[in-house]
Amino acid sequence: MEAPVSSSLSKITEHMAVVGSDGQHVGTVDKVEGNRIKLTKSDDPDGTGQHHHFLSAEMVSQIEGGAVRLNVPANEAKKAAMGSGAA
Repeated sequence: MEAPVSSSLSKITEHMAVVGSDGQHVGTVDKVEGNRIKLTKSDDPDGTGQHHHFLSAEMVSQIEGGAVRLNVPANEAKKAAMGSGAA
């Protein structure tokens, strides 16, 4: 039985690695804003380092070993983050 998303979000801390279900790197947590994970500018999925991207909390599968593991592969997560609007 999986923990509710809100419970998982409370365990996410600044600078945690975010990895896809395939184990590939997606980005680094800046902070949690509402029901979204804000990724750092310096490690953003489009590689420009110019702005933040966001991932939906619904993508979080588990928090383990100091990392946020998603329920989608890294490629899919990066596409979703880049389509989420940059800040």
